[in-house]
Amino acid sequence: MPDINYLNDLVTQVRRDILRQVHKVNSGHPGGSLGCAEFLVALYQEILNRKDTFSMDGNDEDLFFLSNGHISPVFYSVLARSGYFPVEELNTFRLLNTRLQGHPTTHEGLPGIRMASGSLGQGISVAIGAAQAKKLNNDPHLIYALCGDGELQEGQNWEAIMYASGNKIDNLILTVDYNKQQIDGSTDAVLPLGNLRAKFEAFDWEVIDIDNGNDLHSIIEGLKSAKEKTGNGKPICVLMHSVMGNGVDFMMHTNAWHGKAPNDEQLENALAQNPETLGDY
Repeated sequence: MPDINYLNDLVTQVRRDILRQVHKVNSGHPGGSLGCAEFLVALYQEILNRKDTFSMDGNDEDLFFLSNGHISPVFYSVLARSGYFPVEELNTFRLLNTRLQGHPTTHEGLPGIRMASGSLGQGISVAIGAAQAKKLNNDPHLIYALCGDGELQEGQNWEAIMYASGNKIDNLILTVDYNKQQIDGSTDAVLPLGNLRAKFEAFDWEVIDIDNGNDLHSIIEGLKSAKEKTGNGKPICVLMHSVMGNGVDFMMHTNAWHGKAPNDEQLENALAQNPETLGDY
């Protein structure tokens, strides 16, 4: 059984990391990052079958691809606190000539980063390619991917979604961060997504819901259920119902903090809501 107390402490510390990264450079995306803190902690601490040493070939281990690359603050924090690179390197977020750019990149060789992301709509396609490579190599490990719900307004996604089911890519688990918010407002106001479950099912995907995407138990059980459904001829979609800005009361349930950094007073308020647990960098 997972140590939920430790994982909750880690989530709190990851929230602090997110807030401090974006505040330091007055730039970045705290809203979506905070909303995915529990998911990425659960994924890297409990779900992924990963090696201790990072290599780009990805053989004989599960792989994760982040499509909505603007939530790099949470990704960097979880990678660092999972041992991929020193936690102190979070101090270099978004600074020139560093490995921790605003959107993840591969050319600097940052451990844990398998694709450059931030040009939305591409991650599902990359994950499908990796999943097919696993099959060709007779590698039984799984491919995991995360995308935003607003990101599904991009047409390339639906070509990829059709391709995945048509080619029985059943070693792929795609999670949609279903917070119903995007940079310019709610997804319903910008371009309604309709019934996502019905859409994915119409494309012949297996679909499960995680009703509370900010609860560690729910996420872990949901991802385990998704894993059990792999290998049956269909790709898996997890609709993770989350809250943008989760854990900071004035950032929750709004798109206002999609790409906005807190000022000094707001940072102090937000950190007070998330007391230090495992040590700041």
